[in-house]
Amino acid sequence: MVLSYHIANSQNKIAGNIINEDNEPMTGATIFISDLKIGAVSDKNGAYQLNNLPNGKIRIQFSFIGYANQIATLELKGTDAEINIILIRTAVEADEVVISGFNNSTQHSNAVKIDVLKLDPHTIKTTPTFSEVLTQVPGVEMISKGSGVSKPVIRGLSMNDILILNNGVRFENYQYSDHHPIGIDEFGIENVEIIKGPASLLYGSDAIGGVINFIKEKPAPVGTVIGDYNMQLFSNSLGMTNNLGIKGSTKNFHASFRIGNKTNADYLQGGGEFVPNTRFRGTTVLLNAGFTNHRMALNLFYDYGTHKIGLAEEDAIDYVKEQGRGRDPKVYYMLFGNHLLSAQNKFFLNKFKLEINSAFQKSGLMHSEGPNYIAIEMSLQTLTYESRLYLPSTINSEILIGLQGLNQINTNLNNRETKLLPDATTNNYSVFGLLQYTFFGKLKLQTGIRYDNKSITTQAIGSPSDPMNYRAAFDKHYGSFSGSFGSTYNLSESLLFRANFAAAYRTPNIAELTSNGLHETRYEIGDHNLLPEKAYETDLSFHYHKANFTFEIAGFYNIINDYIFISPTNELTTSEINIYRYRQANSTLFGGELDLHIHPKLIEWLHFETTFSSVTGKQKNNDYLPLVPANKLRFELRAEKGNLTFLKKAYISIHTTTAFNQNNPAPDETLTTGYTLLDLSVGGKIKMKNQFMNISLSLNNLFDEKYVDHLSTLKEVGLYNPGRNIALNLKIPFTATKEANE
Repeated sequence: MVLSYHIANSQNKIAGNIINEDNEPMTGATIFISDLKIGAVSDKNGAYQLNNLPNGKIRIQFSFIGYANQIATLELKGTDAEINIILIRTAVEADEVVISGFNNSTQHSNAVKIDVLKLDPHTIKTTPTFSEVLTQVPGVEMISKGSGVSKPVIRGLSMNDILILNNGVRFENYQYSDHHPIGIDEFGIENVEIIKGPASLLYGSDAIGGVINFIKEKPAPVGTVIGDYNMQLFSNSLGMTNNLGIKGSTKNFHASFRIGNKTNADYLQGGGEFVPNTRFRGTTVLLNAGFTNHRMALNLFYDYGTHKIGLAEEDAIDYVKEQGRGRDPKVYYMLFGNHLLSAQNKFFLNKFKLEINSAFQKSGLMHSEGPNYIAIEMSLQTLTYESRLYLPSTINSEILIGLQGLNQINTNLNNRETKLLPDATTNNYSVFGLLQYTFFGKLKLQTGIRYDNKSITTQAIGSPSDPMNYRAAFDKHYGSFSGSFGSTYNLSESLLFRANFAAAYRTPNIAELTSNGLHETRYEIGDHNLLPEKAYETDLSFHYHKANFTFEIAGFYNIINDYIFISPTNELTTSEINIYRYRQANSTLFGGELDLHIHPKLIEWLHFETTFSSVTGKQKNNDYLPLVPANKLRFELRAEKGNLTFLKKAYISIHTTTAFNQNNPAPDETLTTGYTLLDLSVGGKIKMKNQFMNISLSLNNLFDEKYVDHLSTLKEVGLYNPGRNIALNLKIPFTATKEANE
């Protein structure tokens, strides 16, 4: 039906003017259509124009810093359209177009709350650990192993239960371990979208606990070539980051290039003593090319990254202490290399829209366990593909059907001594459908169902005559349904209620099923009899906002049958190394988040924001679950001023983070004492001739607090989290076209 449907040859144009509430033209306002990856900037008269647009329903976002976003939805039918926009001043976050939900919808129209974290230097903490930036979202924390290794935690779930997306593509980089980093840099990222709670309906098995989607930066406005150079310096780890990006767009084509490098020495814990072998370095290269016309939007991306990270384990600590503090991990390190080639394509067929996406990834992992000794070496190759068909919609309804597939091969290389995981093949195929309908213009219902069929086949390791090291081959098959039903009710433009119930599942992966080997400081053993996890979560939230005030509160209750986790035992290997085993138990996680943002009308330059998050995880036998974060309370007081001495659009902020005592540890964990950290930052823009550059200086952990977070894996070896850190952040944007300079 889709292939035979008539493709209209008409082209559409949208034009208009953007003004503010004082009837003044808005020069430099951003106009962007997420579906097409095209945008424009309003001229000195506030006028804009977008050409060569397809027929069908589209959403356009109009934005300008300090003003509320305006989102226009319209259906193009071969005729020109005029949209004039009035932007209203506001100091708090407004509705956003999000791509991680249903059909590039808005935040307020999703039954599932999608948090958008903008990487704005005014509000983002400058830190060597990108995951630490994510913890600004209430309900999100991180498992850390020093500055170079961190993993996000959403409402008490982490690692295998959290799906990481690189611009909508599953990121497969041996994510199963708390010792492995995410492997995605903040540069080239426009914002981060976070789904808290089961999202298996759209994304499959590994999204049982949530999704973190790193959204790439927008292409340059049509007719411009622009770029930026970024530098970061960190006193604590003697770190330096350099990153350069250039992008340009014509009427139909756009392209971009970005390259970056990071290097950090061993960090200093609270009190000033360095933590041996927490050094790390990395290099990234990002390429993108795209073509857009009224029939299609084609995009090709290539991402390359390599990360070399020191292992702060017992043998390494003793060895590196003798060598002294350094920068290059030469022994006891992990080396990750990742290639990701992805194609994301949209075809506009009158009232139909068809997405066809595919990606190939090749990830390498190498573990050095001593001088000139590589213990583990593996390669993971992953092919993912999907097709989504958006059926003809009305003002009140939208329907989506889709297919997804994954083929993955894990291979051990060079016959290394330790084969932590066997050679294995994983295949997954799924079909899903979603329906959204709006009643009375206020009540929006969203529901859907999905079916996955998955198989995991492994090769044998060792010989049956050596039962301690033998792992038999197996061929496992899984099949399961997922589904959700949710609603949003807009009582008014300012008041929103949201409720959602989701049933999700996750199959055990090859690490959980087959692990049998030394992995850093512990010996990990899997269980091939593990069953799939099944989750049933209920979410309720309330949102209220005005121009100077936002309040949001959310609660959740998540029942997970056969929850899988790794836990230490009382067993030791013949070398007296602690044995950890993968286990499972029926469990529940419950809690909530609160977010309050106030911008007093009488004190226009002042912002106050506070967030609180809480989660409790318990097994059926009333034992607590491992790696569940302590309750966190955060305060921020930020002052913004147009001019402050030589700084333009200056800001000063004070930020505190308070972690409460974690008095509910798992049986294998210990109690963790709470702490409070104080951060300060100042920044703005400096004008040099006709060029502005962004600069900021921040002081993190001002009082050099000696503390241990409950989710720090260095707690096991008696080491503290990073101490005081002074960070300098410099961004120099530049333009290379007359239009852009104007």
